[in-house]
Amino acid sequence: MLNITVNAEPKSFPASLTVAELLATLGRDPKKLAVELNRNVLPRAEHQMTQLHEGDTVEIVTLVGGGSQLAEPPADRPLKIGRFSFRSRLFTGTGKYTSYDLMQACMDASGCDVTTVAVRRERLVDKDGKNLLDFLDLKRLTILPNTAGCFSAEDAIRHARLARELLKNLENPGADWVKLECLADKKTLLPDPIDTLKATEQLVKEGFTVLVYTSDDPILARRLKEAGAASVMPAGSPIGSGQGILNPNNIRICLEYLKDGDPDYPVIVDAGVGTASDVSVAMELGCDGVLLNTAIASAKDPLRMAWAMRYATEAGRLAYLAGRIPKKLYANASSPWDGIIHPTV
Repeated sequence: MLNITVNAEPKSFPASLTVAELLATLGRDPKKLAVELNRNVLPRAEHQMTQLHEGDTVEIVTLVGGGSQLAEPPADRPLKIGRFSFRSRLFTGTGKYTSYDLMQACMDASGCDVTTVAVRRERLVDKDGKNLLDFLDLKRLTILPNTAGCFSAEDAIRHARLARELLKNLENPGADWVKLECLADKKTLLPDPIDTLKATEQLVKEGFTVLVYTSDDPILARRLKEAGAASVMPAGSPIGSGQGILNPNNIRICLEYLKDGDPDYPVIVDAGVGTASDVSVAMELGCDGVLLNTAIASAKDPLRMAWAMRYATEAGRLAYLAGRIPKKLYANASSPWDGIIHPTV
């Protein structure tokens, strides 16, 4: 009878064994193991010739954790806004680029399905007479007309009507919706809450799918939804400021109010993000998408930033769906305590 200790457990065998025979008896593949005999690592080449003796201590170790890598992440539902449905949750703008060619390259890199266009002559035709629309893939992209630069409900409604006519002529589905901006002043570019609500009510009556830019005020956000807005778009911080999400708690409350009893209601952070981490923060809060322009167009390398924003949107969404671990005061070991190689007493 052979009495030895294997992984801290006493074991008895009817006859003498080599290390190789022990592994075979235990049904273990020696290629996937490391063996220590009496606290000395035993190379695999010596397993066959090494005889075990009474009282020997054997440690058999392997690797734990990890897992198979999926080729694709788990499927996500599309982003739905009114009758529209999109794969990408990143919306981009068309302003501030040094050239239309760069803008076009960044659109492709971002993977966006939607881009915003302001209905103003200086935003449609550049100094060389090139038309912005010639650089947009109108078969792939849904154009989201934007009432940027409007400071009254009347002006915003007028711009929305003109945009609808223009996009109907282009046979682009964006004719059916509008991103409503109704600003209070040129310094802050914050929305005028009263005129924004007034314009929302009128455009909804006229059959528009209204995506409305607003502050991060949860009460106003709820009122805009009640007025018929298909998506409420709270600002992370002032337009073009690059300050990121200044008040995540207000965004959380907006999400709570807007999704109460309506979990699929789309909430999109619009304005203020400066880099990829800002986008991830917005998505991890539970927002359904992010709309940005300056963060890409004014970056030192807009093309690289477009890729970064694409990946940040996807990563933030995946993290939100996965559910982050709770924050704890003390450590919690990742590797299991079971099977640890104990020191000699």
